[in-house]
Amino acid sequence: MTQLRIPGFPAGSIFINERVSVLTKEGRVTYFLGSDNYFSHREGDKASRRFIIASLIYNNHARVVEVVRSALNIPQRSVMRWLKQYTESDADSFFVQPNPSRPRVMTKEKCSECTSLLAQGLSVAKVAKHAGLEESTLRKAIARGAVSIAAQGNADESLSNSTATTNKSDRTREDALAVSGMGTACTRSDERAAAAFGLIHGTSAYYENSEDVFMGGLLVGLPVLCSNGLLSGLGKYLFMPEGFYGALHILMSLGFMALGRIRRPEGLRHIPPGELGKVIGLDRIPEAKTMRNKIKLLAENGDPEAWMKELSRTWMEAEPKEAGYLYVDGHVRVYSGNLANLPRRYVSRQKLCLRGTTDYWVNDAVGQPFFVVSKSVTSGLAEALLKYIVPELLVSVPLQPSAEELGKDKLLHRFVVIFDRECSNYKLLSQLWEQRIGAITYRKAVDDKWSEDDFEEVEVCMPGGHTTRMKLASKEKTISTKDNSMPVLEVRRLAKSGHQTAIITTARRLLKPVIAGRMFSRWCQENYFAYMMEHFDIDGLIEYGCDELPGNTVVINPAWRDLDKAVVAQRRKLNKLNAKLGNAVIDGEEKTIQDNAELLLEIESQKILLEDLRTKRKAVLKRITIDSLDEYERPQKLRPLRKMLADAIKMIAYRAETALVLLIRKHLNKAGEARALIREILASSADIIPDKEQNTLTVRVHRMANPVNDRAANALLEELTKLEFKHPETSMRLIYRLV
Repeated sequence: MTQLRIPGFPAGSIFINERVSVLTKEGRVTYFLGSDNYFSHREGDKASRRFIIASLIYNNHARVVEVVRSALNIPQRSVMRWLKQYTESDADSFFVQPNPSRPRVMTKEKCSECTSLLAQGLSVAKVAKHAGLEESTLRKAIARGAVSIAAQGNADESLSNSTATTNKSDRTREDALAVSGMGTACTRSDERAAAAFGLIHGTSAYYENSEDVFMGGLLVGLPVLCSNGLLSGLGKYLFMPEGFYGALHILMSLGFMALGRIRRPEGLRHIPPGELGKVIGLDRIPEAKTMRNKIKLLAENGDPEAWMKELSRTWMEAEPKEAGYLYVDGHVRVYSGNLANLPRRYVSRQKLCLRGTTDYWVNDAVGQPFFVVSKSVTSGLAEALLKYIVPELLVSVPLQPSAEELGKDKLLHRFVVIFDRECSNYKLLSQLWEQRIGAITYRKAVDDKWSEDDFEEVEVCMPGGHTTRMKLASKEKTISTKDNSMPVLEVRRLAKSGHQTAIITTARRLLKPVIAGRMFSRWCQENYFAYMMEHFDIDGLIEYGCDELPGNTVVINPAWRDLDKAVVAQRRKLNKLNAKLGNAVIDGEEKTIQDNAELLLEIESQKILLEDLRTKRKAVLKRITIDSLDEYERPQKLRPLRKMLADAIKMIAYRAETALVLLIRKHLNKAGEARALIREILASSADIIPDKEQNTLTVRVHRMANPVNDRAANALLEELTKLEFKHPETSMRLIYRLV
């Protein structure tokens, strides 16, 4: 049996792999293969160093990746070049002296010129281009000290005061060269190292003169992001440990990602990191893995739910009139993973029962969101409305009448909630009115028609600001159960086709044009869901994994559900048999007495089976607690915190985009093009020009696709400039231009 040799590395040596090490001692560099002296040369002998490194790799004693990752600090491209030289030439080629007659490129005059240009704040790439040199030649001269960069002083100061402007090609080249250090576009390596060792609390944003910054137009959205509360939770609800990236940088990055349609952190892998870094004032935006970790820290160290509630209250206070009419609807977030056992629910857009979580959204009449409640286990909108939404609305909605005012006027309501006919029943409407909350919804099972003489054409002012004309009629009605009833106001709209749409409300003080206008604006919420799914990925997972639900949570009994499905299937089968018998009688088909008798017997037998199934279903509890289920049947819930944080930021981004739409819409003939143009502006390239003396940051957005859009975009940028908004970190006043 061959015994493996255990390498005995000398103390202080650099580890390459389990067989190879390098020791520098007393002016000599010794390469050990195991415990054997493989080669030795004097310290500083670069030719011998190149030769022996190439020899070790060529003879399979070490791999390129092991040498590059070791403490020798040799770039990969250098190792590959040496290996190529060793393979294609003989060993003497490493020790050939340069031709003394060859003219030197870096003459004293050229070194002096480059030092002077670098002192002015120009980048290495710019200086090399200006001096007619290869960039690698200049960097080698800087490395050996032939060209000094000491005159630049503090790096931050020089960058801030520099009048040099970089273009996208220069930045891309510099970002790529940083790969051999800390990674693509990690040009602030000293700050990153200091942050890693806790020497600084974090980096600070500073902007450089930059042309053609990819997606630089995102800075157009910064004022409206901040005005809608993007940074309002810092230090109060959102916290993050100290590091190179601060909580402010992460929130700005997430806001820009939402506006730029970068749906998930993985999308950052396909975006130039250095370019987005210039937008937030850093060397690069965090990579996907880092961004996920930062989102986790923000969510787990803070309270995203409390932040969302505060944002909701702030938005409602800013629009107290619209906050009095709240649209509530559920949206199923379909789950396709295999980590969580989620209950199934009906998804109307796919007409299937799929696993997922139901999000209950609260919006205003134009679709702008206030807050969202997510539930893995729910009995429907009515339960979510009473248990989770109404308690928050009672606290958040402004301008509610006092208890004394409500006591004096029995028809006065606090505010109005609007929802679909799913919850149009006495039980929910009465429970809402007990708290003096009005409701507007469609009426179910309308089986009568009103006379056309009852209708009159009136002008209806819609929440979006436009008006329309409708034929409306109203009457006092009641809705009831077996023992109880309550009065409602029913409003009907007569369409040109003669169809009558029935609306009922418990807020009987409202006028019929207001009731109709508010109810028919409910489609704004449906449009919001569609837009958010397409552009903001509200169904996307930010966090993987699941949590257990409390054992006392009540759920549908799986055994009852199976029996209920069997009852439905049996009833459907019986209906088909009855229809078959009825059609035979109507069509007058000639059937023998025996045929009809057999059909009747089958119907009777199916009725017996149906009654038997109903009896069994009645004997089984419909709802049970989770802890009474088998472990494999127990439903779970997706982890909520990161999703809640992401939802809050996406709501802010949608509101910010809507604010820009309202500003630009008056400059467009077609209002429907406003959102498309805003998306184009935000995704466009821009020049970023800081001016430290004037304390301004000029964002020059590139032109749009046509002159009409140019005029509208220019008007928008002028209005934003008039706001005199100051950058939240640098305090520089933002100036917007179209170039």
